[in-house]
Amino acid sequence: MKAPVADKRVELLFEVGCEEIPAGMLPKAEEEFRTNIEKLLTAESLSDGVSVETFSAPRRLTAWVRGLPVKQADIETEVTGPPKSVAYDSVGAPTRAAQSFAEKQRVHVSDLYLVQTAKGEYLAAKQVKLGRTAEQILIGILPRAVHDLTWPRSMTWTGLDGPRFIRPIRWIVAVLDGKSLQVSVAGIAAGRTTRGHRFLGSSAVNVSNFLDYEKRLQQNGVIIRPTKRQDKIAAELDAHAKKGSYSIHEDASLRKLVAYLNEYPTVIQGNFDPAFLSLPDEILITVMRDHQKYFAVENKSGELTPHFLAVINVGKDSKGLIRAGHERVLRARFADAQFFWQADQKCRLADYLPKLERVTYESRLGSYRDKVERIRTIGRWLTENWFNLGMVLAHVAEADRAAELAKCDLATEMVREFTELQGIVGGLYARAQGESDEIADAIYDHYRPVGLDDPIPRNLTGCAVALADKLDSVVGCFGVGVIPTGSSDPYALRRAALGIVKIILEKKLPVSLSLAIGAASKALLTHKPKRGVTPDQETQILDFILDRAKFVFREREGFGYDEVSAVFRAGADDLVDVQKRLVALKAIRKSKNFEPLAVSFKRIRKILEKANVAPGNSLHVNPELFENAAERGLHTAVRDAASKVQGQKRAGKFQEALETIAGLRKAVDHFFDGVMVMAENEAVRNNRLALLAELLREFTTVADFSEIGGEERH
Repeated sequence: MKAPVADKRVELLFEVGCEEIPAGMLPKAEEEFRTNIEKLLTAESLSDGVSVETFSAPRRLTAWVRGLPVKQADIETEVTGPPKSVAYDSVGAPTRAAQSFAEKQRVHVSDLYLVQTAKGEYLAAKQVKLGRTAEQILIGILPRAVHDLTWPRSMTWTGLDGPRFIRPIRWIVAVLDGKSLQVSVAGIAAGRTTRGHRFLGSSAVNVSNFLDYEKRLQQNGVIIRPTKRQDKIAAELDAHAKKGSYSIHEDASLRKLVAYLNEYPTVIQGNFDPAFLSLPDEILITVMRDHQKYFAVENKSGELTPHFLAVINVGKDSKGLIRAGHERVLRARFADAQFFWQADQKCRLADYLPKLERVTYESRLGSYRDKVERIRTIGRWLTENWFNLGMVLAHVAEADRAAELAKCDLATEMVREFTELQGIVGGLYARAQGESDEIADAIYDHYRPVGLDDPIPRNLTGCAVALADKLDSVVGCFGVGVIPTGSSDPYALRRAALGIVKIILEKKLPVSLSLAIGAASKALLTHKPKRGVTPDQETQILDFILDRAKFVFREREGFGYDEVSAVFRAGADDLVDVQKRLVALKAIRKSKNFEPLAVSFKRIRKILEKANVAPGNSLHVNPELFENAAERGLHTAVRDAASKVQGQKRAGKFQEALETIAGLRKAVDHFFDGVMVMAENEAVRNNRLALLAELLREFTTVADFSEIGGEERH
């Protein structure tokens, strides 16, 4: 039992000041910092009613903890000792056992008392563990909250045995209830002094609490809340767009990035030579966004204009020197891109294919030239076996041509300089060199989708090449033992598997995943590096892709966890077929017969598992061994329904098939009401088990009802 705790609540301000942290790492660090503090406070029973907010800027991570109790609650416990018969003698005087117990508990013998337990009366003592103050606890947990932050890499700055962090730590602020907290992090003692903006503020800013800290930092050129920095950027972008009568090329990720790049963001407009607009928009936007962190702008027709918007880390650019510097850098970058565009096209895209021999894909899987041949083989298999439902022979040839050219841009100067443009540049060069739109678009799109929100390739040719590329990556890497573990996925195989699932579902391609994996395995064996993939590895690959499919069906399409489990247990080689069965299952699961039958199927599976009978066993039902009408009725109902269900499945009428199965409920209920499955007669018992196994076998090819949630009847 806990003793009462003081009502007073206090506030903590904690800041880690350091050299500039890479902007892309800050959002994760900010969230992890909050989580670390919350977990450590919870472990110390100091989290009830406490709120933790964290903020970050390039040179700092900040935590604001409110509602912190001044101390832990005292904890009172009861410790039992020897039984009464041992603790007291015949006249009720304490024995040596009682005295020893009192000494051990550090209490007087007179403070001991008797408690009634299930085994009788025992001697007991109360122990009170005094709670520590918040100050005492924070001195221990705050350095740990910083130390436990995970970074892609870290560094030391005081020697190899010194502290490690993403960047050198320069100052620490720790203020508890308006007073400095005597804590040290990475050898730096905390105080009440923070630092303002490098150029706009003071190098020594004294603070007393969070609101004072936020206000004083704002006065010294630092907006501590990332959301406020984003709001400032958005307002200024809109103001420039309105003034210039143009619109911003929308880029949410860039808006977020520049908010974490700057402590006091200000938007300025720059201009560039309109002659550069002869370059494709994709190249101009990539140079501006990925290399310079600029926003591209468009006119009312959606065409790029010779302007850009940059976010700078100062209050203003009154003399235009910063703008001129940005324009000069961008001019040089555009000139490089223009040179590469012209130089690369002095030879045909296909001429770069031999150069891919010198570009390694993976040391055990060979070069990108080898990968191209495998992609072509897989692509031909896909188009000839599956895509002909929507493609003519000419498209099959186009898919092969697109696969042949898809990776050629990796050897171009443009992609070497601007790696973000791989695939895109290939598509642009193909179109400029006279390849058909079908082929150019397929090359341009073949890396898609790179995420669940990214579009799939625009045409079937692109889908064929994208699927072939992704299948080769997953099968090849699994084949040589490069398998994603934890957060490690250097070849983005999870993303590739999600891309496979997304393309198949959105294009409704009736592709057999196991056969497609087999085709990719054969390509790996017949082309370099000529490595085989074992059946166990193929099963592992199938499960890996199906795990991504389950995620998509649950999280993106809204199917229930048990619905997905039920359909996948019934077989999931064709994802389009799976999707149809899920839709049917969701539609009929609220019918009156469905849930009760699901409970019965669960019972049947348990009976068979307990009797060591697999649903696919070789036992045959012998009607001559039936002893009552209930089992005869179930047998007849199963046979009649089975023929109907098979026809409905072949016609793709999955909802009708499930309704037919649900119609068995009455016969199943009668069977369990009137039949004892585990009969003493072995032949009768085995016959009844065979009947249940046949029922399960026949009617779990659409969905396994036993996976559907529901309470089992007794």
